[in-house]
Amino acid sequence: MSDNDTKKPTGDAQTPPKGAPTDTPAARIGPEPSNPPAGAKLDTPPAAASGPTGTPKPPPPAGPPPKPAPKNPGFVTCTIDGKEVVVKPGTNMIEAAKLAGSEIPYYCYHPRLSIAANCRICLIEASNAPKLVPACQTPLAEGVVIKTTTPKVKEQQRAVMEFLLLNHPVDCSICDQAGECKLQDYYMKYDYRPSRLEGGKILKNKRKVLGPRVVLDQERCIMCTRCVRVMNEVAKEPQLGVFGRGSHERIDVFPGSELNSNYSLNTVDVCPVGALLSRDFRFKARAWFLSATPSVCTGCSRGCTTWVDWMSQDTYRYRPRENEAVNKSWMCDQGRLSYKYLNLERALRPQVGRRAGKAGEAEPVVTRKEAVQAAAKALKPLVGTAQLAVLASPVASNEDLLAGLTFAKATLGVSTVYVGGRPQGAADHYLMTADKNPNRKGLELIAQGLGLKLESFDALTTAIGAGKVKALYALGTEVPGDAAAFADAVGRLDVFVAQAFNESPVTAQATVLMPASVHVEDEGSFVQQDGIIQRFRKAYPPKGDVVPHWRWAAELTRELGGEAAWASARDVWRELSGKVAAFAEFNWDKASPPDREKPGINPLPAGADGRPPGYREFGTPRVRGM
Repeated sequence: MSDNDTKKPTGDAQTPPKGAPTDTPAARIGPEPSNPPAGAKLDTPPAAASGPTGTPKPPPPAGPPPKPAPKNPGFVTCTIDGKEVVVKPGTNMIEAAKLAGSEIPYYCYHPRLSIAANCRICLIEASNAPKLVPACQTPLAEGVVIKTTTPKVKEQQRAVMEFLLLNHPVDCSICDQAGECKLQDYYMKYDYRPSRLEGGKILKNKRKVLGPRVVLDQERCIMCTRCVRVMNEVAKEPQLGVFGRGSHERIDVFPGSELNSNYSLNTVDVCPVGALLSRDFRFKARAWFLSATPSVCTGCSRGCTTWVDWMSQDTYRYRPRENEAVNKSWMCDQGRLSYKYLNLERALRPQVGRRAGKAGEAEPVVTRKEAVQAAAKALKPLVGTAQLAVLASPVASNEDLLAGLTFAKATLGVSTVYVGGRPQGAADHYLMTADKNPNRKGLELIAQGLGLKLESFDALTTAIGAGKVKALYALGTEVPGDAAAFADAVGRLDVFVAQAFNESPVTAQATVLMPASVHVEDEGSFVQQDGIIQRFRKAYPPKGDVVPHWRWAAELTRELGGEAAWASARDVWRELSGKVAAFAEFNWDKASPPDREKPGINPLPAGADGRPPGYREFGTPRVRGM
């Protein structure tokens, strides 16, 4: 035996264990000698040796098989429940399954939040994994075969549902989430078995007030952590956390703090069960009694895209509607609660004569025709004079402003319009803007298109105080200043014709009051602060004897000898929008959000008892949901 065969390794090399073979590459110790001496035994057979110096060539290392070439370059092609699906790289299995017409259930997943993968009900079979994989967390790979309906997957779904319901209270009869609860839906679809729990359920706090607008029922929570992620990732205000361990784990606020963010009600939206509830909406209405209409929030100039949930002729809540360009899936709390002016203190009857200081006296209510005649008679002597002014509110829709300002210019002969509207307010870091008017941009564009000059509200009060203005026609009575002070000012005018949504100290001074429809009582559009035009749908018929601003303008135009044949907001848009260059590319009909196929009032179905949705109670509407 040569010295090379008996020499022990040095340095970090380890001596092979006793009995280990020494003539295989796996057992080789230390570096290979570059020129073995004559007579030395090679570790590889002569057929494997190659190279100019005779150096042995090791076999290729073992490894995973090469990835298959993409069937559709730039995309991922896979098979879901027997159907081929082509998606972008990085798409998770839940989103891809929707393209194949398959439904993968989930609780914790939300397309706009980070992945938690803790509810485990989305586990499915994939050909490249030995165990079930979470569909929310697993991106698709080329050529993978996914199965979502196998017995193994179904048993997993049933087991997860049984686990989630183990300590869940049977609160469905009193829970606000009943009718739109994923626990109810998934129990009927994936479990539908009685509980096997012996003994009592774990009790937690049933009415934990987290903040001024949100209350938590900790017993109903399934710990999906969506609410925590919304506050961390969307609102950027981490006010919620997970506390405790095991079955005693719970969502809560941090000690000494509360959930007071302006985006706290988004946690109610994303909660898949009845754990987080709005204190404003709680116990006000059942989900299956409500109807939903696509609309736009009028709380500020952001113009968040919304659903209006209503019953009879009352609005109960706003919910955000998906819009990538405006608000994505979110909405601020101030905007959500701005619906209340649609129900409260509405001006419902035309009136002639001031009502200030006439408490206890009969209101001078007249018919709509009499109100138009009285307003036309009062305005006619002042047409074309500098003593007549026009006030326009940026709360009105584009169609209302097109008709009203056209009437102001063509019939009343004015060239300047004063801008009213709600006063400025607070803004925040995300959606809420300081301008609390939904259509200021639309008012500016329409005035520019019609050749009208816009003046500030302060200029109007100055002109009234100086006696330059003797008569005022108001298209909306929202004012950005002190309403009581402005009411005193217009109380000294000879003529004050007001079209208004709500009663106020200003409308009490109107010589002719013409009640106007709010945006949920008619179709139309708004232009939000970035110039995006959005359509909204009619939810329910107008209350009382109110009609839209554009209809009052049409009737006044005809009464004063002009022509106005508009029969709908669509007619107003088709005839007058061509004067505004910014409206040229907006297709009013195609931009209409989804609703029923018939024109008019066709709410999305929400009832389960066969009666028309939205008409649960008849007669005089009661003010509810406040």
